[in-house]
Amino acid sequence: MLKIRQDQQYVSDDWWKWSIWVDGPQPDLDEIEKVVYLLHSTFPNPVRTVTDRDSNFRLEAAGWGTFTIRAKVHFKGGRTESLAHELELHSPGGAPAPA
Repeated sequence: MLKIRQDQQYVSDDWWKWSIWVDGPQPDLDEIEKVVYLLHSTFPNPVRTVTDRDSNFRLEAAGWGTFTIRAKVHFKGGRTESLAHELELHSPGGAPAPA
């Protein structure tokens, strides 16, 4: 089963660096051709395509709030799978970022 995973780093002044990637069984990841991520509409170029299998299709970005990230996984055989992930951002004290 494929999932989106994330990490995040608080920078300052309610600003975070974060990244997301696809996680799952190695044979499934090896069959992925690309992942098309759909970010919040306030991002420049909110549709981002990642083809780097070595990074598990990692996307790096930065921002100030949480939102649902949607992804369409495109497999080499033509099949697609849709995934979603609620981005979680926390300040050093543990408080969540605004939505």
